[in-house]
Amino acid sequence: MPLQNRCDPFGTLHATSAHGDMMGNRGGRIHDPDKKQLKSRRWASRAWICCVTDFRGRQHDVWGRTYTAMFFLDEVTALAAGHRPCFECRNRDAKRFATLWADAAGRSGRMMAGEMDDILHEERLASRESANAMGPKEIAALPAGTMVDIAGDAFAVKDGQMLPWSFGGYGRPEKIAGRSAKLITPAAIVQVLKAGFRPGWHNSATGH
Repeated sequence: MPLQNRCDPFGTLHATSAHGDMMGNRGGRIHDPDKKQLKSRRWASRAWICCVTDFRGRQHDVWGRTYTAMFFLDEVTALAAGHRPCFECRNRDAKRFATLWADAAGRSGRMMAGEMDDILHEERLASRESANAMGPKEIAALPAGTMVDIAGDAFAVKDGQMLPWSFGGYGRPEKIAGRSAKLITPAAIVQVLKAGFRPGWHNSATGH
């Protein structure tokens, strides 16, 4: 039976046999290591990170007695769920992410991890259901790697089209024209994408 550790773009954890390109955690342990089940809370701290699955040969007992590992289709999915790059296993990416965040905010240098975590935590808590609907022009203006919600389904914006998301990968691209959607990716991360951050995509998005 798969663990409930696959994260969708909305930040919800599911039990599915599909594997992903990235892993991460939410600041500690939120599962019962004996029952291998999630507890009621969905984060241990505000530090929600996105990591590589292989780092310096380290071995990790998934859902053991340390942190609760969770897995994402790709970085685009992780960012939509509100996870930022890890400063340990993805130091170069994390520094670039923090620098571009500062640039977008009109600041010099880099944002501190805690600053980003506080902002993202507030944005994650904000109800996506109350978000304003965007029309085709607004959707088309979003940077590549942004996720939007259309009638409860997630789509990734890429090259003027939308790719339908699933745990197994992206489907065939669909046209933006005539569509309306709500933003899934936190607004602060959208600004980082606009500033030039290029997230990693699952190979199913290649060629779309």
